[in-house]
Amino acid sequence: MAEDRGIRTLDDLLRVVRALAFEFNTDNVFVVGSQAILASMPDAPEPARASPEIDAFPENAKIWELEENAKSPGGDPNVASEHIDGLFGVSSQFHRTHGFYIDGVDETTAKLPAGWQVRAIKVRTEVAGRSVYGIAPAPEDLIASKLARLDDRDKQFVEAIHAQRPLDLDLVERRIHETNLDPALQQRAIAYIRSLRPEKKPEAAKLP
Repeated sequence: MAEDRGIRTLDDLLRVVRALAFEFNTDNVFVVGSQAILASMPDAPEPARASPEIDAFPENAKIWELEENAKSPGGDPNVASEHIDGLFGVSSQFHRTHGFYIDGVDETTAKLPAGWQVRAIKVRTEVAGRSVYGIAPAPEDLIASKLARLDDRDKQFVEAIHAQRPLDLDLVERRIHETNLDPALQQRAIAYIRSLRPEKKPEAAKLP
């Protein structure tokens, strides 16, 4: 097995796009989760790129499932995310060869703000003589989705990104409001984002 390389790169993301575009015969692959940052920020700090996996799914996942299930009616249902895990997941040949794996997800996995696809970042590569594209959330949309769970790893990710390339915190806050998170979770996420703002220094007293 190839030694796990814990720091992901843009080349890794493009490899994922090619693999799923070829397997599912699609032109577009959605990449979500933390490693989607590679599309907009290939030089993201290492703590933000420290992951053994990239979360992704093909644009035509539902169509693929319908077509595959029609071939064997009455059998076990074919699920695109499970198919991805089997071919490209943990301990797969893909994992052994490349030192990271693809986590098969779907459009409901990441709690992204409404309209994120309009703002998405696209990266282009080629497979089998055709252009294919990885589609990833813009940074503020991605950050908003990472705040849904808000565990220590999510905080480390957000803070590493913000330290290297300061985020538009007002925009992130608006994006949080555009998610379908429970209001209590939204408020928790907003409180965390506000905690990243620099503290205002008290003004010096004016001499009479």
